[in-house]
Amino acid sequence: MSKVAMNRGMHPLVLLVYRNLVAAVAVAPLAAVFEREMWKKVNLTVLGWISINAMFGVLLAMGLYYWGLRDTSAAYAVDFLNLIPVATFLIAVVLRAERLSLSHWPGRMKLLGAAVGVAGTMVVSFFKGTRLPLPHLHFHDHAHGGAPTAAPHGTRDMAAGTLCLCGSCVSYALWFVVQARVAKVFPSRYWATALTCAAGSLQSAAAAAVAFALTPTGDRHGWAAEWRLGWDLRLVTVVYSGVFNTGATFVLVSWAVARRGPVYPAMFNSLSLVVTAAVDAVFLGTDLYLGGVLGAALVVVGLYAFLWGKRKELAAAAKGDDREQGLRRGHTDDGVA
Repeated sequence: MSKVAMNRGMHPLVLLVYRNLVAAVAVAPLAAVFEREMWKKVNLTVLGWISINAMFGVLLAMGLYYWGLRDTSAAYAVDFLNLIPVATFLIAVVLRAERLSLSHWPGRMKLLGAAVGVAGTMVVSFFKGTRLPLPHLHFHDHAHGGAPTAAPHGTRDMAAGTLCLCGSCVSYALWFVVQARVAKVFPSRYWATALTCAAGSLQSAAAAAVAFALTPTGDRHGWAAEWRLGWDLRLVTVVYSGVFNTGATFVLVSWAVARRGPVYPAMFNSLSLVVTAAVDAVFLGTDLYLGGVLGAALVVVGLYAFLWGKRKELAAAAKGDDREQGLRRGHTDDGVA
């Protein structure tokens, strides 16, 4: 939907501003109802981390992804989302936000799962194989009377798009790590999401203003039209991506990061490869090949290998905590005796 909206002339930064504004408006009532007292804990430290969270999770991660998506295709862009688990894993290990012990099977399975997931992504990206016959609805053809969905802001630049997607991947990885810190400084799901989306919308608006200022005078005539929303797919894209892909997703990610660490929710990005490739093939007419199916299977296998290792590690950590509490109780009883 985002790809089609940008192909119809919507600027990536405009989509980013509206998307996060909708997300903030959607989540704010939930924050007011379920976390009324948390608002009193907002201070300069919290706002600072919220701003950093918005910069990595909204302006850089989403912004670079939209720029890369505009110059490539939805199926190609989603491949880079599947590199986020590995990037998050490596960054979290380096920053000691995630434990990795290769002396035990859970740690080995986590590393193996991450490696298999990368292998699956590489298979999807570089190995095509036999083309699979799928029904094409040619959604874009109906909308434009047969016109192709070329990028409206210029010719497609795969090299620039790929660089933007790589930058988005690293930014998403850093965002997951920052989320873990935000969860400690400000343990709120709804207020943290609403404030992050509001800050991200403001940062995106500032970036759009800079982009407008840097645009040659002769090319500025189309900017006003890009900010207008009508009863069309652009409005649907803004509302859907704002409510679900940003609002609901940010709430769930912050909850998962607080309970399982920064790498756990990132591993599920790989599943988007399967869904996006299929939807892209059916609605946008992109060809689907056997390599994509095989790569998707590897991604799923890698995901569950990682989750198995993570579950075993959490179970072992829980047993260790129970054992420590038991020893403390024993020492306390001995002291009383």
